[in-house]
Amino acid sequence: MNQDRRDRLRDAAIGVLAEAGGRGLTHRAVDAAAAVPTGTAKNYFATRDALLRAVAERCLEQYRALAAALAGDGPGPGDAQELAALLAGLLRDVAGPGRARVLAYLELQTEATRRPWLAELLDPIAASDFAAHAHLLHAAGLPAGPEQARTLTLALHGALPHLLAGAPDTLAAAGLDDLDAFTRGLLAAVRSQGTR
Repeated sequence: MNQDRRDRLRDAAIGVLAEAGGRGLTHRAVDAAAAVPTGTAKNYFATRDALLRAVAERCLEQYRALAAALAGDGPGPGDAQELAALLAGLLRDVAGPGRARVLAYLELQTEATRRPWLAELLDPIAASDFAAHAHLLHAAGLPAGPEQARTLTLALHGALPHLLAGAPDTLAAAGLDDLDAFTRGLLAAVRSQGTR
């Protein structure tokens, strides 16, 4: 199996899912988006479920690569300011280059409500954010217990649909029109949880 072509098909499937939603994700649409002969996606991913699995796996790979690139090679952010910058970078990616990946991931979560196997596949992806955010909080010298990790993770996850929709009044009301200020404020709220 040609790994480059497989990745090209998976990336095309992310684009199709992001643009056309779950109902638009077909082998033929992926073939067209990848500019490959008809039937190519079916050769790599025999069923629609296999195609959904491939998209989920590719979304996870891309998310982990982005997080690693933003975190750098070191032990993690050294303080709250560095962590706020890292989180703001992740959120900027949602509204920019990572938009298709995040839209596709949210579409996968919707599909998972009807496909238990997909919910099981996605569960470790979202669940790992709680541990990852606890690690980042700890590295930055902030309170990093379960409550703080939940607050940070759920706030970031809750921001995603608003960033994707881009409605200016909602972004302003949520404080998402200034991502640096948003992440600094979020970390201040997390810090205050540790002093109660």
